[in-house]
Amino acid sequence: MVEQSRIGPLVLLAALVEVNHAAAETQFAVDPEVGNNAFTAVFDSQIGERITAVSSAVGCTLTVDETKREGHASCSVPLTTVRVDNDDTKTEHFGEWATNKKTDPKQCTLQVEVPLVKLTSPVEPKTPVAFTSEGRFTICGRPRDDGEAERIQGTVIYLPAGTYGAKRTLRIRAKIEHFDREKYGVSPKNTAGWLARVQQLAPVVGTEGTIEVNLFATAADAPGAGEQPTTD
Repeated sequence: MVEQSRIGPLVLLAALVEVNHAAAETQFAVDPEVGNNAFTAVFDSQIGERITAVSSAVGCTLTVDETKREGHASCSVPLTTVRVDNDDTKTEHFGEWATNKKTDPKQCTLQVEVPLVKLTSPVEPKTPVAFTSEGRFTICGRPRDDGEAERIQGTVIYLPAGTYGAKRTLRIRAKIEHFDREKYGVSPKNTAGWLARVQQLAPVVGTEGTIEVNLFATAADAPGAGEQPTTD
């Protein structure tokens, strides 16, 4: 049995470890309301249409361990904010494909969970650092049909407080190539109705596309706090 005199120091040590661990992590957020973030998905078909789906309502939360230069992220885009070729009809059709006419579009989101992003190079202000990671998508709650993750490539630029707004900011550019929408059931063949039956008869839109995001994630800490991240 542990002596009573030793319990106090052990509890204190555990508390200090927890505090130090929490202090090493910084919370960043991408605000979907500010309009300076962009989601773009391009699907091209050799004998069909080339469509571009866009949204500026990207919301993300990022937890970053600045000492280890690693973190994880969660992002989402409401389906109702996605516009296709700035055309009402194409946007409506895309919404029907995404929901399969089984879900209220207002309840549908495009989501990705990125469990680990690790930077292999030291972080210097205003200098892009490349990364490669994997993310798991869901569209209207549906994961990829084979259970696999998507490969993500991009860059991160650290902007000190005062460089881009009052708080520390991460500018993130990321790309997913060979994104197969049909693996998530986003297709006329999964959608009820006569129009979807007609659309199946021709390669209206390519099944494979490229998704790109350009994001600004701001730190939750006060301006100037932790101004220079650890680069060792």
